[in-house]
Amino acid sequence: MLRQRLMETLKEAMKSKDELALSTTRLIIAKLKEQDIEARGRGKAEPIGDGEIQQMLQGMIKQRRDSIALYEQGKRPELADKERGEIAIIERFLPKQLDDAALEAAAREVIAAIGALGMKDMGRTMAALKERYTGQMDAAKASQVVKRLLA
Repeated sequence: MLRQRLMETLKEAMKSKDELALSTTRLIIAKLKEQDIEARGRGKAEPIGDGEIQQMLQGMIKQRRDSIALYEQGKRPELADKERGEIAIIERFLPKQLDDAALEAAAREVIAAIGALGMKDMGRTMAALKERYTGQMDAAKASQVVKRLLA
């Protein structure tokens, strides 16, 4: 489903001559092809699924956020703005992100469901959260919330 949306977005960007959307969508598609090739190398005949695509997109957003911080330190606001624009385009392909309250509620729900008692259950809790809320949460934020709740 995401692959089809990417191709449709690429066509729309070409028609509307939206250079930022066009270049960003091309970057996503190139990264997706790279991930498919890596999956074949691991013995997987099928292309990667939507869950893995969403993780890939989140990684691309994280890279851009890191770049924004560096560009702002280097006093290059025009490059930081370009990265922000790319983030907005990439986010179109991700489900709506959980806000802080929803993330905490989800973490509490998972902790109760798996019976997590302390920090030794951190890995199991994070794995269950990632499985249930793939593409809907920032793993770093979720990790902080889970640590606080399990401490």
